[in-house]
Amino acid sequence: MPLHFELVTPEKLVRSAEVYQVVVPGAEGDFGVLEGHAPFMSTIRDGALHIFESATSAPETIAIVGGFAEVNEKGLTVLAESAG
Repeated sequence: MPLHFELVTPEKLVRSAEVYQVVVPGAEGDFGVLEGHAPFMSTIRDGALHIFESATSAPETIAIVGGFAEVNEKGLTVLAESAG
């Protein structure tokens, strides 16, 4: 079952997709989110999101600046100050 992922900046919705896994640059260190992850919220540091479409795919990388990440029953939402 895929993970619903959204990347949002104050200007726009950058990405909305069903993915296998996302690795997020959390303030306390990188963390990976898969479907079914426990509810979680973290500040994020400047860095790169690594988005895996499938278990065997190479990651897509999107640079982000600051913000928050929230995991809930709907999936993962990353609210970044900027992305790209």
